[in-house]
Amino acid sequence: MLLAAALLVAIASLAAFLPALGNQFVNWDDYETLIDNAHYRGLAWPQLRWMFTTFHMGHYQPLSWLSFALDYLVWGSDPTGYHLTNLILHALNAVLCFFLARRLLERVMTAPDERASFGLTLGAALAALLFSLHPLRVESVVWATERRDVLSGLFYLAAIYCYISGEGSGPSRRRALALSVAFYALSLLAKGTAMTLPAVLLLLDVYPLRRLPSAPLLWFKANYRAVLWEKVPYVALAAAFAVLALLAQQNVGALRPVQQYLISYRLGQAVYGVCFYLWKTLVPVNLSPLYELPFDFDAWMPLFYICGVMALAISIFSFCVRRRWPALLAAWLYYLVLLAPVAGLAQSGPQLVADRYSYLACLSWTLLLGGGMSRLWIFSRGDQIGVKLIGSAAVLVLVTLTSLSWRQSQFWRDTTTLWRRVIAVAPKSSIAYYNLGRTYEDEGNFTESLRYYRRAVENNPLNADAQYNLARLLAKRGMVREAIAGYRRALQIRPSDADAHNNLGQLLARQGDVDGAAAEFLAAINVEPNYGRAFFNLGRLSAERNEPEKALVYYHRALQLNPDQVEVLLGSAETLVRLKRLDKAAIQLQKVVALKPDSADAHTALARVLAAQGLKVEAEKHYQQALRLLKSQTPPPTPPRTRP
Repeated sequence: MLLAAALLVAIASLAAFLPALGNQFVNWDDYETLIDNAHYRGLAWPQLRWMFTTFHMGHYQPLSWLSFALDYLVWGSDPTGYHLTNLILHALNAVLCFFLARRLLERVMTAPDERASFGLTLGAALAALLFSLHPLRVESVVWATERRDVLSGLFYLAAIYCYISGEGSGPSRRRALALSVAFYALSLLAKGTAMTLPAVLLLLDVYPLRRLPSAPLLWFKANYRAVLWEKVPYVALAAAFAVLALLAQQNVGALRPVQQYLISYRLGQAVYGVCFYLWKTLVPVNLSPLYELPFDFDAWMPLFYICGVMALAISIFSFCVRRRWPALLAAWLYYLVLLAPVAGLAQSGPQLVADRYSYLACLSWTLLLGGGMSRLWIFSRGDQIGVKLIGSAAVLVLVTLTSLSWRQSQFWRDTTTLWRRVIAVAPKSSIAYYNLGRTYEDEGNFTESLRYYRRAVENNPLNADAQYNLARLLAKRGMVREAIAGYRRALQIRPSDADAHNNLGQLLARQGDVDGAAAEFLAAINVEPNYGRAFFNLGRLSAERNEPEKALVYYHRALQLNPDQVEVLLGSAETLVRLKRLDKAAIQLQKVVALKPDSADAHTALARVLAAQGLKVEAEKHYQQALRLLKSQTPPPTPPRTRP
């Protein structure tokens, strides 16, 4: 019966997310993770070394990279295979959840007869299905990049199952603990937020395992120390990976400093998340791929206060009924522990909350409901009407959840659908409008792109990326004055943007503001000392100001940084000609001709320098080559059309 129930759970879990198999990769980290990243493609030493040393995108997840490498070897770049792997991992998690729930329910409720045993199985199956079919799971399952959630979750649940399976203190217990620690290490290698497991194991030791008393001060007595010593390898692993996770976030500058993101905001975000996931578990509608951090955080503070009061009320209530209903307090504490690393206290990313953060955090609530189902079944005994009502209600809930997950999976079909969904749920989302603007620009639809960039900065004037891309596209469309104003706004928000300084300098130069342009190019170099493009622009600006010696210094630095940059070589050669240093100019132009042999202008320029040096034969060769190139590039005249 257990195997049949587990199989049913697996099939239902796969079926609910089948639309994901038709989804594409989306421009929401998938491109940076899988499409534009070649480092994970293979299992040779260079790829393996990269996987185990990289903090790419702010995460340390070598095991997740290994799984992507296997996908690539089997499927190439076909997104279907990556989504299928995610679905299989999620189904395995659902099965593990079923067996884990069955074990935990056995600890709480005895099964004196076959009917009671069936009730425990029924409750465990319900808990697993409520976990796996819920639409809050969609983001973790159908978003290819979030492989780390389902993969880490698999080993996290396996570690818990092994921990609660070993009995006593003999060899079987030691084997179970060793296996549990091994699974825990694998979970951490897939995603660092699995660091919460030691606290979860302590909670389980209190309830339902009852290996520790409910008063933490008593844990240090001699008869309980062995239970605490078991946690040492878990804590050591958790500490090591906590440091790695922090380094990974700092490596990409994802963590927000306190000066930028106040403690009051962080606490408000944390209590809001606690209430948000509870509410969405009960009413899973209007789910979105992104819940953006508010532009005006102070306007949200009243809501945060309300959420804080609600979280405190639940805590007090759970504590007050702990003797009669210990499962509620255990579920509540488990929920808070799992949310702690992603609550926003160490904020990274643009999200206020995220569906994926609930993947394992809400598992305790499904176990609580599964336990309730078991009790109702056991105590209903011969009440056929009650059994039918309970069964009908459970089926209705599961069918509803499946339908919602099926629909939610389709919102991840492609990039445009994804961001349109975000806008449908949150019309003021600046990031959604910005990403749609990028999508339309990639497609060549500049009119729509410009419209979406404008909406992005209207919704959040502090969105530096949107301000930058709006200014860049305005410049591309010839709206120079508006573009200059846009770059200035972007730099007010993010003064360390070297590209924005450089681009603004180019526009100011076009407007004749030479001093302003030079200041911006120097600012770009001050931000990024090896910014070769700014050195080139300073060289060109100095040449236009009739300062050839100064121009040559800037060109020389630009060539040190980019020795094969044709545009820089041409500018340097032109300046050398003005200074009558024809030998060096010829060397520069010969490099250009070698790099770009099909450039008629390069051949012509080299021919003139060679002729000035008296090398008429060599000059003639390059003149002839330039003529041949010009003839080959000139389209033949169109013959006149004659009337029949």
